[in-house]
Amino acid sequence: MGSRASTLLREEEIEEIKKETGFSHSQITRLYSRFTSLDKGENGTLSREDFQRIPELAINPLGDRIINAFFPDGEDQVNFRGFMRTLAHFRPVEDNEKNKNLSNTEPLNSRTNKLHFAFQLYDLDRDDKISRDELLQVLEKVDVEQKMSIRFLH
Repeated sequence: MGSRASTLLREEEIEEIKKETGFSHSQITRLYSRFTSLDKGENGTLSREDFQRIPELAINPLGDRIINAFFPDGEDQVNFRGFMRTLAHFRPVEDNEKNKNLSNTEPLNSRTNKLHFAFQLYDLDRDDKISRDELLQVLEKVDVEQKMSIRFLH
């Protein structure tokens, strides 16, 4: 069954993404299929609304912050390459040894890059500081989610 996803991604693009992100060929093609299924406008990019339709992000207390991580510098669309760069931060650190980046740059899923990525989730105003208010917002969201979960279980 040939899908639109498997025909639009060129082999050289897959190789470049593999080198940059450390994802395998099969992971990239699966994620491309997911990307195209989320792309309701069929324009090769995802919007915030596309991400908000993902049920796991919709119910996650930090879902809006995770979505924001896909849109650096006020962008309102993300292409597949940007999508993959962000997802690479979620890859396990131990994958770094077997997927060394040939450009000798630190892998996107290194401990340092993961820490920087997590910091950005909390730094809403992007001033390179996590203010008391920003931290309280996160703690309040997590606290509300925990209370809702406890009520649901009882």
